[in-house]
Amino acid sequence: MKIPFTKAHGAKNDFLLTWVSEAPGSGLPALARAICDRNTGVGADGWMLVDSAPPGESGWDASIRLFNADGSEPELSGNGTRCAAAFLLHAGAVHQDDVRLLTGAGVKQLRLAGSQGLLYQFEMNMGEARLEGSQTVFSLPLDAGSVEVTAVHAGNPQCAVFVADFPADWPLVGAQIERHPRFPRRTNVSFVRVLDRHTLDVRFFERGVGVTFSSGTGSTGAVAAAFFRELVDSPVRVLTPAGPLDLRIEGSYFLTGPAEVIAAGEFYYNEMEKGISG
Repeated sequence: MKIPFTKAHGAKNDFLLTWVSEAPGSGLPALARAICDRNTGVGADGWMLVDSAPPGESGWDASIRLFNADGSEPELSGNGTRCAAAFLLHAGAVHQDDVRLLTGAGVKQLRLAGSQGLLYQFEMNMGEARLEGSQTVFSLPLDAGSVEVTAVHAGNPQCAVFVADFPADWPLVGAQIERHPRFPRRTNVSFVRVLDRHTLDVRFFERGVGVTFSSGTGSTGAVAAAFFRELVDSPVRVLTPAGPLDLRIEGSYFLTGPAEVIAAGEFYYNEMEKGISG
C-alpha cells in the first residue's frame, strides 16, 4: 500500500500529513509507528490525518487526527496544528488567513501572521490553561529522590519542572515523570529556567515521542505553570533548542510560531512489511 504524505515542521517538531481519503480505515496506530520510524520509515514526531469539513459545516475548515510516533493518540499538538494549517494553505484547501481546525481538544483557530514561500507564521489560540488539581506546586517521588513540579492542562497534560540549570540527566527524569503513576494517561514534561519575567528557557520530553526540539503545547504549559506560580507576566518568549516561540495571555493563551512545508512523497507500507517478514 502506498501512503502519500507531506512533511512539515513547526520549530523542528516534525510531522507527516496525509488526507484521510488516502489512508487505510484500520490499523492506524501500527501504521503511525511504521511511517514515523526514523530508520525504517519516513521519520517524524507524529503523523496526522487531515479531512476537509463536510459541506455546510460552518464551525471549522478541516479536522485533524494526530498519532504520536509510538502510535498513541494525543489530544493536541500546537506545533502540529500549525503544520496542518500550512499543509491546507499549501494544498489550496483553504484560502483565508484564519484557519479553524477541529482537533482532539476542540476547534482551534489560527491566524496567518505572514508567509515566505513554504514558510508560514501563525498565531494560534491555544485556549485556556488550568492547574491539574488544587496545588500549584507538589512533590513527585522518583527513583533518585523527589522533584517539585507544577501540573497543568493546556489542551493536553503538562508537567513543568523548574530548575536553576538543566541537569545532565533531564531526559531520564522526563521519562520517569511521563509514566509516573500520578499521571494515569501519562504526561508531557518540560524543564523550565526562568530568565526574567518575560523569558523562559525550556527543554521538552513529550508523551509518546521523547525529547523534541520544541513543543507548542509544552511551551504553553511551561508559561501557564510559571504564570500560576507568579514568575512571569504576559507576553512571554519561550527559548527552545529550535528557536523562540512567543505567547501572550488574554484569558486564552495565544502562541505564535512557524510552520514550514519541506517535502512530499509516498510511504510503501505493505512492501516494507513484506521485506521484513520475508
